[in-house]
Amino acid sequence: MLGSVTDAEDVLQETLVAAWRSGIADRAWLYKIATNRCLNAIRDAKRRPPLAPESPFDVPEPTAWNDVTWLEPCREETIRLAFIAALQRLPPRQTAAVVLCDVLDFSSTEAAEMLDTTPTAVKGLLQRARAVLGDPAPPAADEPQLAARFARAFADDDIETLLSLLTDDAWLAMPPAPHVYEGHAAIASFLRASAAYRTWRYALTPTRVNGQPAFDMGRDGLVALDTREGGITAITRFLPTRQSLGSSRSGRNGSFSGG
Repeated sequence: MLGSVTDAEDVLQETLVAAWRSGIADRAWLYKIATNRCLNAIRDAKRRPPLAPESPFDVPEPTAWNDVTWLEPCREETIRLAFIAALQRLPPRQTAAVVLCDVLDFSSTEAAEMLDTTPTAVKGLLQRARAVLGDPAPPAADEPQLAARFARAFADDDIETLLSLLTDDAWLAMPPAPHVYEGHAAIASFLRASAAYRTWRYALTPTRVNGQPAFDMGRDGLVALDTREGGITAITRFLPTRQSLGSSRSGRNGSFSGG
């Protein structure tokens, strides 16, 4: 619901403290408390996106601006990043209904009790949310091969090969930076600017986040891929935290150079 592992861990701790104080450990009760605390966090006026890192080089003009810059990957989670990002754009109670019913498999009656509403209202929330979310396309059957080829091209700054792996509607995003580059030309322009600035090459270690292929880049962050039949549809480059920005190899707040 929150999109941020950091925020979710805070809410989880609050939920566990509430359970300890009450002496109640019923599953439905725990999810009710957690859901309502998530709703409060979403509504909290103090919740602000993290500050975007400053780029040490002139970046090309993005084709779009991302309003979900707090999105973070989760290594244990099987729900794909695109779905979590889409949830962030729904009204909070629609998000809660989808998570409770479609992810956690609670009935509409159980969800209604947690949300202090009626089963009919929950069904309405689900109907509106599902119309927005749609049916996600399944990942490509050759996803492991696509990921391996991407890693070689990305590490070598072989932009032409990398572009050949992308679908026509592919995009590149870099949370917490709001910049989004859509389409081959825009993605290529950013990657070329990044490659021209950097004096090092990336070291990529295969991993998985949110049930999809990803590569740990150490102090250079993490990059995750979305795929479908036809190629890679999205590159989400998670820039290092602000704490690690000052210790990047460039000696400046240069994690934006990752691409």
